Amino acid sequence: MKTDTPRSRGRSPIFLGIFGFLCLFFFCAFSALGVWQVERLGWKENLIKNANERIHLAPIAAPTRSEWGKVTYDNDEYRPVTLTGRFLNDKEVLVTAVADEDTGYWVLTPMETEDGSITFINRGFVPMDKRDQKTRAAGLVEGKTTVTGLLRMSEGGGFFPRKNNPDSNLWYTRQLPAMAKKVDLDNVAPYFIDADKTPNTGGLPIGGLTVVSFPNNHLSYAITWFTLAAGVFAASIFLIISEKRRRRGIVYE
Repeated sequence: MKTDTPRSRGRSPIFLGIFGFLCLFFFCAFSALGVWQVERLGWKENLIKNANERIHLAPIAAPTRSEWGKVTYDNDEYRPVTLTGRFLNDKEVLVTAVADEDTGYWVLTPMETEDGSITFINRGFVPMDKRDQKTRAAGLVEGKTTVTGLLRMSEGGGFFPRKNNPDSNLWYTRQLPAMAKKVDLDNVAPYFIDADKTPNTGGLPIGGLTVVSFPNNHLSYAITWFTLAAGVFAASIFLIISEKRRRRGIVYE
């Protein structure tokens, strides 16, 4: 005698469990990343606002060695400062740069102050054919001098293929610790100073070319993460509806 036995068309519990777990995990992860980017957006907008206000302040004395530990990117980047000391012209470092669509170098020259501390000064831009100091000898300042400019924090080492190579003396970013090591200097400030537009003798280097710019892509990143979270949520709803329909379609044998 044959008995009708129901056979479900539903997916296996193992599959549903794994899929459900993955959906929950990725939904929470993408949502958390979206919230984080919204928080970063608020931080960046506040940073941009403060920096744009800061650059118009009157210059103050650059932080001394005892104050270096308190200098931060958020509070001090682009702050106008002054520093008095003596350039160590024989230890300058050239960093590859583009200014006004011309390729050349930033001239970073260490300045030694009376207490023996060192601060790198970005004196400005020189074109590629002025790499050799002899071609711009008039601009080599000797003796005690004062520089006014914007405080800038040390940069990272760059990324391939534009990654700093201290051994070959190739620089693409202003990475102060590596530069100090290359030219054998100690007691170096964690920041450098972008010199202002005050003309240098001979016209080089050309100062005052600082671009006050903060990349701010956090809104687009947040939208991307929330869109992915919504996609995962939609996939979960689709699976639930699909599974209910499958289970309604029970057949008998």
